[in-house]
Amino acid sequence: MTENKVPGHVAIIMDGNGRWASQRNLPRIAGHRAGVKSVEEVIKGAKESGVKILTLYTFSTENWKRPKYEVEALFKLLENYIDAKADNLTKNNIRLSVIGRLEGLPDSVRNKLKVVMEKTKDNTALTLNLALNYGARTEILDAVRAIVDDCASKKIRAEEIDEKSFSDHLYTKGIPDPDLLIRTSGEMRLSNFLLWQLSYSELYISKKLWPDFKKNDFLKAIKEYQSRQRRYGG
Repeated sequence: MTENKVPGHVAIIMDGNGRWASQRNLPRIAGHRAGVKSVEEVIKGAKESGVKILTLYTFSTENWKRPKYEVEALFKLLENYIDAKADNLTKNNIRLSVIGRLEGLPDSVRNKLKVVMEKTKDNTALTLNLALNYGARTEILDAVRAIVDDCASKKIRAEEIDEKSFSDHLYTKGIPDPDLLIRTSGEMRLSNFLLWQLSYSELYISKKLWPDFKKNDFLKAIKEYQSRQRRYGG
């Protein structure tokens, strides 16, 4: 691939696990398990194509509304993934990162994440960034509250607040905005994901349900991105 046209940061809304399971008369958790395999596929595609940051919309603040058994199963699936893949992340020089309200996650999940994030913090080939207990409106409100506190403590003056200082108060501080957003299952909405950061991102919608989205589909999205011209309103 043309190096200067590879998106540095790709974000993905992984949609369609439930529908995939329903079409096969399987429980929803079977769709989530199948979706984990697609995560592995896109990680391979990201490394192969030279993407440096891969952000996956893993569990939203709205997902708490799902049945308790499904939420518990999702977090158990996440724990199992962390246990199974921690050594592979190190072996493949992949750094694990998380954005969202981590304090709202189950203790066992949060503790395991912290261990792996510390273990992989110096890896450089790819950053795997999981959006967990994440909602863009919540993120923006948290940033506003933090800026208000900074103004009250005179760390910053109101007239000094600009896009850069605002971005520095988001969960994604220090992470460049996504160049490309991929959404599966054919849905045409952002679903409260990275609303500030996606302002100028290229969008790619796949009709495939997430468990059917494989490495070649990811590479197809990268190729489509390479054919576009980004003008940023200019």
